[in-house]
Amino acid sequence: MNREPRLSALIPRHGGYRNLKSFRVAQLVYDLTVRFCDRYIDKRSRTHDQMVQAARSGVQNIAEGSQASGTSKRTELKLTNVARASLEELRLDYEDFLRQRGLAQWDPNQPALRRFKARRCATLEEVRTWVDDERMRVRTSADKQGQTQTDTDEHGPLRAEPAAGPVRDRRCPSVPVHDRPFSSAQLAANAVLSLLNLCCYFLDRQLAAQAAAFEKEGGFTERLYRVRHERR
Repeated sequence: MNREPRLSALIPRHGGYRNLKSFRVAQLVYDLTVRFCDRYIDKRSRTHDQMVQAARSGVQNIAEGSQASGTSKRTELKLTNVARASLEELRLDYEDFLRQRGLAQWDPNQPALRRFKARRCATLEEVRTWVDDERMRVRTSADKQGQTQTDTDEHGPLRAEPAAGPVRDRRCPSVPVHDRPFSSAQLAANAVLSLLNLCCYFLDRQLAAQAAAFEKEGGFTERLYRVRHERR
């Protein structure tokens, strides 16, 4: 009878991070953040580098933690938590961007954001298409009501604030504020914030599952002890 321990008894299946929902969403956030920062953040500023690095840290630490889980559940937990912390930092940067420019951060029921979530965008191009569609949607709506409106960046930000009943803008009183065009920056920032909320939710669930598995099964040292004990 072969009493040699199987490799899987010591090193269980690990890696496979490309199949994790958290990894896929974090990777999209990274791609979007690189483009967002190149377009809207001064490349010479620390904020530009910090946002890009925080987004990259989220992706890299999810992958590294998944790969390290074969021999160290403790390391997996640590790196997953680093990824979660990095994306929380990035979320604050996007919130700061909107707040400092007087742009609204949308609640989950904002119409444009609901349309974004319904699309389940998986690539940078799909998000860009949604931004273009949202800007075209509102311009078309305004034109139908006999109103012409140029890019909002030229006139300053227009915000969609929640209120009881339709809110109208002084520059175009016949068009409710929530139907006015948003800048590409506002659309992109709110889209990334939505993705970050989703990714952080996935990571919180991963951390809970990893902690439970570590508590129940232990790590490499415990597995090695069990294998040795069974061989005696």
